[in-house]
Amino acid sequence: MATRTYFVRTFGCQMNAHDSQRLSGMLEQAGYIEADSEDADVVVYNTCAVRENADNKLYGNLGMLVRQREKRPGMQIAVGGCLAQKDRHEILRRAPWVDVVFGTHNFGSLPVLLERARVNNEAQIEILEALEVFPSTLPTKRDSIHSALVAISVGCNNSCTFCIVPTLRGKEKDRKAGDILDEINSLVAEGVSEVMLLGQNVNSYGVEFGDKLAFGKLLRACGEITDLERVRFISPHPKDFTDDVIEAMAETPNVMPHLHMPLQSGSDKILASMKRSYRTSKYLGILERVRERIPAASITTDIIVGFPGETEEDFQDTINLVKQARFATAFTYQYSKRPGTPAAAMDDQISPEIISERYDRLTAVVNQVMLEENEKQVGKIVEVLVTNHEGKKDEANSKLSGRARDNRLVHFNFESKQLIRPGDLVEVEITYAAPFFLLSDKPILKIKKTKAGDIYEQGKAVGNSNGVLLGIPTLVRS
Repeated sequence: MATRTYFVRTFGCQMNAHDSQRLSGMLEQAGYIEADSEDADVVVYNTCAVRENADNKLYGNLGMLVRQREKRPGMQIAVGGCLAQKDRHEILRRAPWVDVVFGTHNFGSLPVLLERARVNNEAQIEILEALEVFPSTLPTKRDSIHSALVAISVGCNNSCTFCIVPTLRGKEKDRKAGDILDEINSLVAEGVSEVMLLGQNVNSYGVEFGDKLAFGKLLRACGEITDLERVRFISPHPKDFTDDVIEAMAETPNVMPHLHMPLQSGSDKILASMKRSYRTSKYLGILERVRERIPAASITTDIIVGFPGETEEDFQDTINLVKQARFATAFTYQYSKRPGTPAAAMDDQISPEIISERYDRLTAVVNQVMLEENEKQVGKIVEVLVTNHEGKKDEANSKLSGRARDNRLVHFNFESKQLIRPGDLVEVEITYAAPFFLLSDKPILKIKKTKAGDIYEQGKAVGNSNGVLLGIPTLVRS
C-alpha cells in the first residue's frame, strides 16, 4: 500500500494541543506522513466541548469534508477528544461519513481503529470511561523544537457548575514526579529549552500521593535540570494555591515570573454559584503575595461574563476587580450553556444581548489595563525566547518575535548579518507598548545561542524552509 498522509486539527485548550501531538506521533509511528491541510488520506479532528459553538464548528468542518471524501477514494475521517466523549453516537448520526469516533481516554487506539474501519468498511466507535494509558507515554510529534508541553496530571476533582471537563476527562490522575522529570530531561537532550507543565489544576498535583506540597517540589526539581532555560505552568486554581508554590517560583531561576490565575468572576455571589470555592479577598491576597515575592511577575486570568444570575452590580464587581488586580492579560468569555452542567439548568439565564454588551464593556477595560501595564515595560531590558509561533522574519522590517520571561509578546529588530534562530535567547530594550505586544526598535543587546537554534538551522540546511523538522527522529518520541 502507498504511504498515506494525515492531518490533525486541534480545537480547544493546551491539553488538547498536547493530546494532538500524541495523535501525530502515533500516526507517524504507524507509517503515516503529515500533510499541511485537510487534503489528506486521514483527517483527525481533536475536539473541545467547553464552548457553545464547539458543536457548530465541528459539524461545519465535517460538512466541508463530504465532497473532498468523494474525490479521494479511501479517505478516512476521525473525531476524538472531549466532544466525542460527550456526544458519542450523535456524531455518527449527524455525520455518518465519519469513520472513527474515540474519546479522551483512548488516544492510543486511533491507528488500530482506523485500520479496523478500513478493513471492515464500517465506522468504529470506542469510548472508554477511564484512562487507558497516560497520554505522555505515547509517541509524540512536537510542532516546536525549543518548547514542549508536559502533562503532570489529567482530569479534575473540582465541580465548577459551568464546566464539563471533569465529566469528560474524569477524576484527577497524577504522574509520578520521576516520570515527569525523566520526560523533561529527555526533551532537554533533544534541544528543548522551555517546558509548559500542564494540568486541569496543576497546584492540586500530588492529591493521589497525599502530598499537598508536591507541585512546589516539582518546580524546584525542574530548577535543577541543566540547560532547561524556562519552566511555565497552566492552570492553577485559587482554592489550592499555596505559599510554598510562590516561594518555589521566587527561588527557582528557571521558573518564569508569570502566573495564570483564573478568576472567572469578581462577584463573591457569582463565585459561590459557580462553586469556585474561594472568594475575591482570597484571590487578591494571592496576587498580593505573589507580587511581594516576585515584583516582576505578570498575572493573567480568565473571566466569564453573563453567568446565570449575574446582575449589573455583580458585573461591576468584576470590572472593579480587573482595575484593582492589574492583569497583564485577561481572556474574557461570554457564558454559554453546556448541556450536562449544573449551570445550564439554573434560573436567571442572562440574555445574549446583555451578555454581549457586558462583554464589550469588560473588554474595553481589560484592554486599557493591559496597555497601561505594558507601558510600564518601556525602557526595560528583557530577555526574549525567539519563537516560530508568534512571528517569523519580516523581510521588509527585519523583525522577529518571541516571549519575554513574563510571557509578554515582544517584536524586535535585528540586523541581516545577525543569525538568530527560533529557540535562541536575546536581550532587547523595550521602546514601545501596545495592549497586546511590546516592541523594541533598538539594536539587540545580547544573543545567546541554543541547541534548539542549532537544530532549527540544521533543518533548514536539509531543505525545510520553515524550520519545523519533519522527519528528524528526535521529534518523534516514544
